[in-house]
Amino acid sequence: VIACERCIGDSSPAETPATKMSRHQILTLIAMASINFSSMICYSILGPFFPNEAKKKGVSQAMIGLIFGIYALCTLVGSLLLGKYIVQIGAKFMIVAGLFVSSVCTVLFGFLDQVSDGTVFVVLCFITRCINAIGFSAAVTSSFAVSAKVFPENIATVLGFMEIFTGLGLILGPPLGSWLYQSFGYEIPFVFTGCLLFATVPLNMWILPTAVPSSQNSFLRLCTRMKILLICFVVFSLSSGLGFLDATLSIFAIEKLNLSAGSVGLLMIGLSLPYGAASPVFGVISDKYPSIRKWMMVIGGMATAVSFCFLGPLPVFHIRSQLWLTVLMLIVVGFSLCMTCIPTFAEMIACAHENGFEEGLSTLGLVSGLFSAVWSAGMFFGPTIGGYITQALNFEWSAGVQGALAFLAVRTNSMHNRPFL
Repeated sequence: VIACERCIGDSSPAETPATKMSRHQILTLIAMASINFSSMICYSILGPFFPNEAKKKGVSQAMIGLIFGIYALCTLVGSLLLGKYIVQIGAKFMIVAGLFVSSVCTVLFGFLDQVSDGTVFVVLCFITRCINAIGFSAAVTSSFAVSAKVFPENIATVLGFMEIFTGLGLILGPPLGSWLYQSFGYEIPFVFTGCLLFATVPLNMWILPTAVPSSQNSFLRLCTRMKILLICFVVFSLSSGLGFLDATLSIFAIEKLNLSAGSVGLLMIGLSLPYGAASPVFGVISDKYPSIRKWMMVIGGMATAVSFCFLGPLPVFHIRSQLWLTVLMLIVVGFSLCMTCIPTFAEMIACAHENGFEEGLSTLGLVSGLFSAVWSAGMFFGPTIGGYITQALNFEWSAGVQGALAFLAVRTNSMHNRPFL
C-alpha cells in the first residue's frame, strides 16, 4: 500500500511494470473492481421495472427518458469539475466520498414509491438522481485516473479486466432487480444494492492510500486536439446507445414482445454478457497491438450501427419485431460496444502525452474526467432524445436514430482524420 502511495502521488514518468503484479497493484485492482461491480448493479437495476412503475404514476415516456438522462447530465458536469480538481481534492477522498453519497441516494430512491403520483414523484426522482450522479462521477473519475497511474503500460488490459466487473454488475443487476421487485416490492432492490455499494466504502478506505500529486493541466488545451475530439464523438455515440436502451427497451419488450418484468431482466443479459466476456480479450489486444486500436473502433462502430437498425427493426426493412432477432441484435450491440470502447481511453491518454501533457495524475484526471463527461453526455442524450422519439414515433425509429449516430461517428473520423484511421 505504501508503494501504491508513491506510485499514485509521484508525478514523474512511471516505470514499466514488472510481469508479475506487485501487492499494491493487486490491491488497486480489488478496489477498482469493487467500485465497478457495485456501482453498475446499482445503476442497472432500474431498467427492467422502473419505467413501467413510473408509467403507473402517470409519468410520460419522454419524462421517464429525462429521469434516466438527468443522471448522465449531472455526471457530465461532475466529471469535468472533479477531473479538473482531482489534484486539490485527492483521489482517495473523491472515491470514498463518492461511493458513500451514491449508496445513500440509491437507498433513498427505493422509498419514492411512497410519495404521491405526478409532479412530486418526478421532482424527487430528479433530485435523488442528480445527487447520486455527482457521487458516481467522483468515484468513477478517480478510479480511472488511479488505474491509469498504477498501470501506465497496460491501461487497456486493466480496463478490459475492470469491464468484466462492469459487465457482471450489468448482468446481475436487471435479473436481480426484477426478482427482488417481484418478490418483495419496489423498495428492496434499492435498499439491497445501496447497502452493497456502501460496503465498498470501508474497503476502499483501507486499500487506497492518500495521494498528493503536484501538477496541473488545462481542459481547454486538451480539448483543442482534434484526435481527442473525434474519439470523444465515438464515446458519445456508444453511451448514447446504452442510455437509450436503459430507458426504452423494457417498455418495448413488455408491449411488443409480451415479456414480463422478470423476463426483461434476463433479456438485458444479452447485452451485458458479451460486453463483459469480451472486454479482457479486447483489452489485451489493444495493449499488445496499439496500431489496430483505430480499426477496432471502426469495425465496432459499424457493427453497432447495423445492429441498432435491426434491433427494432427499422420499419423500412418491413421485418416484424421478434424476440430472437432482438436478442441476437443485443448480443451484437454488447460485443461491438466493447470492441469500440476499450481502446478509446488508452488512445486519449496516448494523444495527451503526444501533445506535451506530462505523465502524472493531473493529466490522467483530466483525461478520465473528459472521458466520463463525454460518456455521460451520451447517456443523457440517448434516453432523453430516444424517449422523445419513442413517444412521438416508436421504438423502432428511435433505435434507427441511435444506429445512424454510431455510423456518423465512424464516418466523421474517416473523413476528417485520415491519420487516425
